[in-house]
Amino acid sequence: MAESNNNNYISSEDLAKHNKPGDLWISIQGKVYNVSDWAQSHPGGELPLLNLAGQDVTDAFVAYHPGSAWKHLDQFFNGYYLQHYTVSEVSKDYRKLVNEFSKMGLFENRGLGVYFQLFSVAMLFSLSVYGVLCSDKTWVHLVSGGLMGLGWIQSGWLGHDSGHYQIISNKKINRFAQILTGNCLAGISIAWWKRNHNAHHIACNSLEFDPDLQHMPFFAVSSKLFKSLRSCYYDRKMNFDTFTRFLVSYQHWTFYPVMCFARINLFAQSFMLLGSKRLRVPNRGQEILGLLVFWIWFPLLVSCLSNWGERVLFVVASFSITGVQHVQFCLNHFSSSVYVGTPVGNDWCEKQTNGSLDIVCPSWMDWFHGGLQFQIEHHLFPRLPRRYLRKIAPLVKELCKKHNLPYTSVSFTEANTLTIGTLRAAALQARDLTSPVPKNLVWEAVHTYG
Repeated sequence: MAESNNNNYISSEDLAKHNKPGDLWISIQGKVYNVSDWAQSHPGGELPLLNLAGQDVTDAFVAYHPGSAWKHLDQFFNGYYLQHYTVSEVSKDYRKLVNEFSKMGLFENRGLGVYFQLFSVAMLFSLSVYGVLCSDKTWVHLVSGGLMGLGWIQSGWLGHDSGHYQIISNKKINRFAQILTGNCLAGISIAWWKRNHNAHHIACNSLEFDPDLQHMPFFAVSSKLFKSLRSCYYDRKMNFDTFTRFLVSYQHWTFYPVMCFARINLFAQSFMLLGSKRLRVPNRGQEILGLLVFWIWFPLLVSCLSNWGERVLFVVASFSITGVQHVQFCLNHFSSSVYVGTPVGNDWCEKQTNGSLDIVCPSWMDWFHGGLQFQIEHHLFPRLPRRYLRKIAPLVKELCKKHNLPYTSVSFTEANTLTIGTLRAAALQARDLTSPVPKNLVWEAVHTYG
């Protein structure tokens, strides 16, 4: 940078102007890159680039990319450097940890755990199918539905991990495992999961950008959502109307029942993404074929049960057991700090620690939580295999303590209590009839200016 001409420097204000589709600039370690054309080819999708465009994104880049990615940056360098580029003390220490973990080989050494997990998924599915086909007892069919749900949970952990890093060294086998465990066995598009989850990580607990907090009309974790904010993920307004107010007013009572059937939303989201002509979906054909496989074998299996009562019982049991996983995803963020606005690239550690919560559990329960019990560690180091999250937890605690960052760690029971408390607080605010709901769409169209 010292050899660069002063004319080659750009201010943060000028960099911020390049934050629109077709005009996306980012800064990494003070060098400015034009990624406008690259956005549609970005393996992580276009949303991370769109959400962080016009900023320095060094910490996010370090968190999400292996060392080999640095060599590809030069092709996007536009000749500019960021004026007055500085690095905060917390970012310096964070990057040191990333470097140390890289030298230790933690990001690459994934172990054999994934094969045990694949085996456990295969066994759970096989036992479930065996129970349906080879027994005529109702209680066996009920247990089989539960086993199916457990299989979906474990396949969900594999899908979660594979969305962050390559769980199997061979790329083709890794891709096959993704489609098999996600699309074919669970009916959830891995492409949808990756798009949704990357957006969540980049904009952790932003009410406008994080899809994991955008559950209206059923849930609202903050009264800030009562202002009918616009979802930048779904590209639509999240209307807080009379119907939504009614549902939100009782959300602390409906939370667990809704979670029992939250899987239906994932089915719908998968089809909506794959059916979209507007959004780019890599390997769309593979994704659709995988979902078709699920929607052939699962209805056929259910139809093998002798009557509609047992069929409904099987489906409800499988969905309800999987609902535990949906609750787990909520526990880590619903009760944490939220904010309104665009995610900022230079406070990566602050946003991830403020918006996440750890669950205390013994090591023998790690299988149950799938790594999500170390949510803070996972959000800071998303590429790190879950087998190392417990190992690095003390180092993350030390980082947070040194820089006065929050490190919230509670029991599973307390996490549920905090989540219900958050939902109840928002529900009581929603019942306040002195706060009028927004007018109808016609009224808004007539009275909107600008």
